[in-house]
Amino acid sequence: MRFLFALFIAVPIVEMVVLIEVGQQIGALWTIALVLLTAFIGINLLRHQGLATLSRANWRMQSGQIPAQEMLEGILLAVGGALLLTPGFVTDSIGFLLLLPFTRQFFATRLMGRFKMFSKANAGATGGFAQG
Repeated sequence: MRFLFALFIAVPIVEMVVLIEVGQQIGALWTIALVLLTAFIGINLLRHQGLATLSRANWRMQSGQIPAQEMLEGILLAVGGALLLTPGFVTDSIGFLLLLPFTRQFFATRLMGRFKMFSKANAGATGGFAQG
């Protein structure tokens, strides 16, 4: 919880510092134009990647498989889209990493491995309820 609180404090500060630095280098209007351009490109990329992921999930369900990877990629797409709509270059960079197929699949595979490890470690746990 403290990590999230620190993140909510640190990210806007870092974004402001980066925006001010970029604005001093290329000018305020160009900085605003770049922020708007990255948002526009990101929205289009999000739409394309979202439809592709939805199509793969639909194919898996029709073939009787659980689309776990695609569901996780969908969550990463949503997070990436939210980061791209947040004005700033740092969040845009992270958002683009989550929208690009090869990096998103890398993160999804890593997260899936952690989920599997977590579920194996907690398999058989009764959740605190007495048996019998």
